[in-house]
Amino acid sequence: MTLRRPLMRALRLAFASAAFAAAGCSSVGVTRTTGDDDVFGPMRITEHRGNDDLLTAGLGLEGLRAMTPPAFIEATAPTSVELRRRALWANWRGIADLTPGGGYGSLYGSTHAVPGREFSALATVPGAQQPHRVLVQVPDAFDLKRRCVVVAAASGSRGVYGAIAVASAWGLPKGCAVAHTDKGAGTDYFDLDSGQGVRLDGTVGPAADGLAFAPQAPAGATGIAFKHAHSGDNPEADWGHHVKQAAQFALNSLDTAFPQAAPFTFDNTRVIAVGISNGGGAVLRAAEMEGDWLDGVVAGEPNVLVEGHGSRALYDYTTEAALLMPCALLHPALAPLPQPPLQAQVAPLWAAQCAALGKAGLLDGTDTAALAASAYQRLHDVGWTDDALRAGALSAGFDLWRSVAVTYASAYTRAPLGEMPCGYGFSALDAAGKPRAATAAERAAWWSDASGIPPGAGVFAVPPAGSSPMADLQCLRALWTNSNEALAAKLHAGVAQTRAGFPRAGLPVVVVHGTSDGLIPVAFSSAPYVAGAKAAGRDVRFWQVRNAQHFDGFLGLPDYGARYVPLLPYVYQALDRLQAHLDGNGPLPADAVIPTVPRGAGNPLEARHLAMPAQ
Repeated sequence: MTLRRPLMRALRLAFASAAFAAAGCSSVGVTRTTGDDDVFGPMRITEHRGNDDLLTAGLGLEGLRAMTPPAFIEATAPTSVELRRRALWANWRGIADLTPGGGYGSLYGSTHAVPGREFSALATVPGAQQPHRVLVQVPDAFDLKRRCVVVAAASGSRGVYGAIAVASAWGLPKGCAVAHTDKGAGTDYFDLDSGQGVRLDGTVGPAADGLAFAPQAPAGATGIAFKHAHSGDNPEADWGHHVKQAAQFALNSLDTAFPQAAPFTFDNTRVIAVGISNGGGAVLRAAEMEGDWLDGVVAGEPNVLVEGHGSRALYDYTTEAALLMPCALLHPALAPLPQPPLQAQVAPLWAAQCAALGKAGLLDGTDTAALAASAYQRLHDVGWTDDALRAGALSAGFDLWRSVAVTYASAYTRAPLGEMPCGYGFSALDAAGKPRAATAAERAAWWSDASGIPPGAGVFAVPPAGSSPMADLQCLRALWTNSNEALAAKLHAGVAQTRAGFPRAGLPVVVVHGTSDGLIPVAFSSAPYVAGAKAAGRDVRFWQVRNAQHFDGFLGLPDYGARYVPLLPYVYQALDRLQAHLDGNGPLPADAVIPTVPRGAGNPLEARHLAMPAQ
């Protein structure tokens, strides 16, 4: 029996490889159902060479810098090739600072064309109602003598290409395969009005087509559903499993790509996990899983919750910030705030929020100055630093805190469609701000253009009729503070399922975080995780980067570029140090608080600004 299984597997792989060679066209996907694990659906294989490479879909650095996305020939029916190119454009720009003078492509990072193949499928975690996407990029220059897989989880709630600038930019030029997962979130939106969603190739079709996300919808449901909020699975609880399944799918894909060198296993293939933000939290969840399948981890600015050490849940400090931060940002201790948001535009709105908080008895004082001082002090008392508050102005200005809270409240409570906490829903809006049906062109672009959490790509969070912004925020906050109420208890239970353990013994882990992070403050996430891991005797190294905030993609804004340094160079450098350590060419990097130097207005980023640690 033990001899027959490898033989049959080799025959299946040889047949798949021959079929793929016969198909031979980059625009044609070939499917294969994996025979060794029922968690994977049919495999789609595409070639990417010439003007459609793995890393930038042929756009190159200049194409990625373009202010408008790559156009669709037919707006209502883009091809899968067009959708992929546009998704890469959107995800590169959402994560990296690609502006001239920002250093990408010259000081750090690479956008040079990498030819190769992509293997994609839908995978399902045991017990889950909805699948997650897995996608593996195999460069033509894959090094069979040094088998390497970089596995990454998308940041935020992004789609499956959400870590392209993090993992692929580092791993593909080194001859590694790169495996991606959307970790149960992503941009597979479903239009309840038309009954259409997203196929494996990114195009739109009806539910009967075997979509990447098709929710259980009550009769007459209208609006828009998306996986993070409406899968019913609390995907964050399974982040580690998503990452491991992506790694396993990478081995399956390599078996298909190189049948003469199969089997690829966790014993003969190095696997390094990397991610930032939610992706960083996901790879840390993978690090705690049993077995020797993972060789090393780099986590940038991770959203991670642990027991004790001052760790706080994302939902807790997100709803706290949604209520208090706009008012606190008017305190003179935080001036001058980074721009945008434009102070003259937001100050009246923030002052009105101060007044509403005072009227509700949530702050002390009678005028804006006193109320702002009260909000500022309350945030300080629970661990917010001035650096985090200043950088948080961007999230406050874009009302990002509310968007995050609405989506996560639904996920943590596993809310059915039509029963989201606090009465929210999601829809396209007309000129008067009223819900309307989405257009065919809007549906066609959701998969490539959306970030995974509305607002964006023409989709908005819609509060219940007749509500007020302050009442909505208080409702979302009460789900955390009112633990005796049934729905609040359900949310707390969902959050508890996301709590991380520490890495398995002997696994090298490097955590990188900016001390000015205003979305996932280091004091609530990385610092408690590292403290707990070290107390448990785990080999975790910690780089804290001064003057780095959460969003490299916003460093193209002049004031942000002048004040802050990018975090990606440190993630790449940590990967370099980890790889060298695994090769036996040096120790892991030492803990460091890195004293960076802001470049100032109008100056290009230089190596001296980054102050990269020597050891």
